[in-house]
Amino acid sequence: MEYTVQKLASLTGISSRTLRYYDEIGILKPARINSSGYRIYGQAEVDRLQQILFYRELEVSLDRIKEIVTDPAFDGAAALKEHREKLLEKKKQLEVLIANLDKTIASAEGKMKMSNKDKFEGFKKKMIEENEKKFGEEIRQKYGDDRVDQSNEKVMSMTQEQHNEVTALAETITVTLAEAFKTGDPGGELAQKAAELHKQWLSYYWTKYSKEAHAGLAQMYVDDERFTAYYDKVQPGTAKFLRDAIYIYTGIKK
Repeated sequence: MEYTVQKLASLTGISSRTLRYYDEIGILKPARINSSGYRIYGQAEVDRLQQILFYRELEVSLDRIKEIVTDPAFDGAAALKEHREKLLEKKKQLEVLIANLDKTIASAEGKMKMSNKDKFEGFKKKMIEENEKKFGEEIRQKYGDDRVDQSNEKVMSMTQEQHNEVTALAETITVTLAEAFKTGDPGGELAQKAAELHKQWLSYYWTKYSKEAHAGLAQMYVDDERFTAYYDKVQPGTAKFLRDAIYIYTGIKK
């Protein structure tokens, strides 16, 4: 069966404008253009659109989706299985949050008592799952599954007081690092204070601290554009400055 833009839009709930945009950027080209100049989509295009929508639901960027679905080695069946696993993970995360909300409502209505630890369990799980999604592969390759799993367990056992402390500490690091960056000296007093605060921050997540691991993480801030973007969002060059400060703090050479 073949579809025009309007018919495919009606079938999928995607706007005609979006379909035309997908054509323009090369992520979903029509099978052909008919004699009247209309875009015509066949079954292969419908299947690809489904894949695209799955990836979008998982918050994958269009640029990345294009790389995936236009790769000659792309395996549609394998991708569907991967989508299913990711959606099940998302479902599990939502179920935890819903259960947490139900308990909170029951507690507010006096039907049960809820500890502070229980109140924040769902959010801690959500944070871990988001970190795994964004950085899990790289972190596990660098530090190993056991170390990452131990860190996740430490986060899950974190009390609300500890959560408040580490949140406040992260804000202090941001302010101190910004002031240190203005000096331009990663070996200066402010920069070294930022490095020390960063070590303290890591102690809330790591089960064991080492100078080598600290320096390695700092290097990742520079090597991985996602980390770099986080630190450089206010002032470009901050990630590299922090890396240099931590190298000096730990005594690890570049």
